[in-house]
Amino acid sequence: MRESAARYRAIAGNWTAAQFERSYAPGKWTARQVLIHLAQAELALGTRARMALATPNYIAQNFDQEAWVGFERGLSGRDALDVFLALVAMNRSMFESLSPAERATPLAHPEYGALTVDWILHQIAGHEIHHLSQIEAIDRL
Repeated sequence: MRESAARYRAIAGNWTAAQFERSYAPGKWTARQVLIHLAQAELALGTRARMALATPNYIAQNFDQEAWVGFERGLSGRDALDVFLALVAMNRSMFESLSPAERATPLAHPEYGALTVDWILHQIAGHEIHHLSQIEAIDRL
């Protein structure tokens, strides 16, 4: 999480508004939409971890990522990047502060079954890496 956040900042930190509207492939999300999605995922997954830590027998809720991205249609690419990086910092701080027992806290998910807070941490990190390749591809355009 620490390394990918710095990479996102280095790549997109000086982009123009037009650059945030580029896509890595026809019919795919723009960089702005990818960054919105990343911010929303940080928000949702960070909330899931916090809810699991604070709520015994917590059951996470599904969310429709396509629908969620559409709710932020007025958010600029620069703001999406800033929100994403702020949420990464907040989540990273929280995860770094957890004990092994806290990271092992269980939760349930309707699709994925039994999970732990540690699973969420790894899911977030992998998600950031996955979309980083898309942002890197857009940067090469």
